[in-house]
Amino acid sequence: MKILLVGSGGREHSLAWKLAQSEKCEKLYCAPGNAGIAGSAQCVPFEAEDTDSLVHFAIEEQIDLVVIGPEAPLVLGLADRLNEAGIKVFGPSAAAARLEGSKGFMKDLCAKYDIPTAAYRRFTNLEEARKFIEKQDAPIVIKTDGLAAGKGVIIAQTKEEAIEVATNMLSGTLFGASGQEIVIEAFLEGEEVSFFALADGKTVLPLTSAQDHKRAYDGDTGPNTGGMGAYSPAHMMNPALEKTINDRIIQPAVNAMAAEGCPFTGVLFAGIMLVEGDPVLIEFNARFGDPECQTMMMRLQSDLLEILLAGAERRLSDLHDSIVWRDETALCVVMAAKGYPEKYIKNSLITIDLPEFDEKTAIFHAGTKRNAQGDLVNSGGRVLGVCALGKSVAQARKNAYETIGKVHWPEGFYRSDIGWRALQAEEEFEKNPPVVNNLSA
Repeated sequence: MKILLVGSGGREHSLAWKLAQSEKCEKLYCAPGNAGIAGSAQCVPFEAEDTDSLVHFAIEEQIDLVVIGPEAPLVLGLADRLNEAGIKVFGPSAAAARLEGSKGFMKDLCAKYDIPTAAYRRFTNLEEARKFIEKQDAPIVIKTDGLAAGKGVIIAQTKEEAIEVATNMLSGTLFGASGQEIVIEAFLEGEEVSFFALADGKTVLPLTSAQDHKRAYDGDTGPNTGGMGAYSPAHMMNPALEKTINDRIIQPAVNAMAAEGCPFTGVLFAGIMLVEGDPVLIEFNARFGDPECQTMMMRLQSDLLEILLAGAERRLSDLHDSIVWRDETALCVVMAAKGYPEKYIKNSLITIDLPEFDEKTAIFHAGTKRNAQGDLVNSGGRVLGVCALGKSVAQARKNAYETIGKVHWPEGFYRSDIGWRALQAEEEFEKNPPVVNNLSA
């Protein structure tokens, strides 16, 4: 098969790496790709949002399957254009991608179909938003309705801060047009987890879980980012919780989208808050998460191309119980340019003093390119995803940070505490193991 992968981040590098391992993958293209992806695929110079060029290329090259990585081309309708051209595509239609592209749409769908989520209101008028905020208890969560590269959520600690954020969003000075409608919702207290499933419009195939680290600095401090690290599976996940998430959130959402006339096909990524142990939906994304995807690809033993092709061909029911995952934990530490997620310097030199892939570690490129001299430099804010496997979170983390020690990039930074919640849970488990009664009657 000839495959076209759309995107240029760490998510796409991990997908390219895994797709290239399939015996069915005869030729793999990536648009636009990056310096790391070039090791697994032929990069072609079309931006992910350039739908006309991508569709034309897919037709000319007789592509058998297009895999869309990021959210922006999904919202723009790339999957619709490819389907109209008779090309198989893994990714939802523009109508279905509204689950991510419009937080207001998602919240309204949850309200209509009784999917548990935080209480909320939608606003386009600042004065109405201000009056609503005055009646709330802080902290207050304010979100852009549209896409904002994973950074469109601000948790205001006071009413005054909330009003300032709402003002800046609705005026367009913060997040531009994406924030000209906002969602204000109740703050949920608990632990966050990411859960992933595939859907083909009707059938749901649960995948696995991960836990992301959104804040820029250690201790979950600093501004929100697109993700500074992740590990998989999440430490609190068990079969009972997975079933609850699927029964209360994932399957009802897929059923709801079908009922609304926009069946969802692709990856459904649910951001979940565990509130006193009960899963409550924070948001849906219509694609693999990044950096979560990198940890998932490290753990996946099944043929990714076979899985995505089944999703594109609406036959996920053929795959039930056939996806195989490693028993090990995978952990990813993101190396970002100093200053990210605000202003940062590009084109700084990166030197990696080890093979980028072996049996236990992988370095996925998120924002890299080669300069005129052929040297590796950064082209974005999140630049590398340093991943490792281990028998425990602690071992995977140790392996990942040892690998980071072989990456020389003075202009970069990273969090030193990825997986800290899981480590706390592991330590607590060792101190207070569960009591097992083996006495027979």
